[in-house]
Amino acid sequence: MTVVVPDPLRLKAGLTFPLAWRNSPIRDFDAWRRAARAKVEESLIVGRQDGTPYAPEFGERCQQDGYGAQLVTLSLTRHERVRAVLLTPDGPGPFPAVLLLHDHGGRFDIGKEKLVRPWYDDDRLASARAWAAEHFDGRFVGDELAGRGYAVLCADAPGWGDRGPLTYDDQQALAAVHYQLGSSLAGLMAREDVRAAGFLAGLDRVDARRVAAVGFSMGALRAWQTAALCDDLAAAAAVCWMTGLRETLVPGNNLLRGQSAYYLLHPGLPRYLDFPDVASIAAPRPMLFFAGGLDPLFPADGVRAAHEKLRAVWRSRHAEERLHVKTWPDLGHVFADRMQDEVLTWLDSVLRTTPS
Repeated sequence: MTVVVPDPLRLKAGLTFPLAWRNSPIRDFDAWRRAARAKVEESLIVGRQDGTPYAPEFGERCQQDGYGAQLVTLSLTRHERVRAVLLTPDGPGPFPAVLLLHDHGGRFDIGKEKLVRPWYDDDRLASARAWAAEHFDGRFVGDELAGRGYAVLCADAPGWGDRGPLTYDDQQALAAVHYQLGSSLAGLMAREDVRAAGFLAGLDRVDARRVAAVGFSMGALRAWQTAALCDDLAAAAAVCWMTGLRETLVPGNNLLRGQSAYYLLHPGLPRYLDFPDVASIAAPRPMLFFAGGLDPLFPADGVRAAHEKLRAVWRSRHAEERLHVKTWPDLGHVFADRMQDEVLTWLDSVLRTTPS
């Protein structure tokens, strides 16, 4: 007897995204945002934020060139204490701030250290420098931001750095445990990122009206996802993670392989919203989306489709100037120094114009 298994690549024809803006029968944009955000919240299957006190414990401040660096341990959920890095510019403040969100990359021994130079851990410094050289032209993005006058918070996602390291194959097992418990790995990470944004915005040293999220690769998805799920962010910059779902459902694409995909996928959500539809919940706030024209992880047709969806939403809000979308034709899956420079200039334009 031949067993016939449904072909997921054929099932994608049924993806109509009925809750997307302009597909939905809801014509008032604010009402649509509330309905779309509620659907994303429901798909996280982790439960609502539980209001657990952050109860931060701040480590000793280490003076760097123009800013101070310290470790902070806090509760992002009731289940676990998380260690993060907090960078604060010299001066009285309050400062504009960036929630910095690290990538996946299949490398788990470093998380926050991918983006902030680990002055506190010589053993991780070599790994961090190698990662920065491969993906960021040798720069530590968090240190660049702090030197530019931004307060920066960067924490380990579940499984990385102090919360790991996982082995590559452990990801799928961890995701399965969450599903057995009626939860999801992607939902947990999303919840924690929203809580981290709230913590950063609530610090006395931070101007709560001028907080942005910045991320590369998986961190880019985390940045636009956090902007969609909370109002603590005034802006977000996402580098090398935006596409249309249909265009990713092709043989060999990472989202069909299991493993690391479980950090990115919310059960049932594609029956209602595509990736750019979720990001559009953040409209009309300033948002930046960069793509690499040679990025093997994100086919050009998917990037184009997603960017067009995003443009249509911001255009409908008469806010096209607040959306910065760009493909760098000669770059791959990297956050190169010239991309960083443009993100920094953009952040200055959208955050520093807000009165302090």
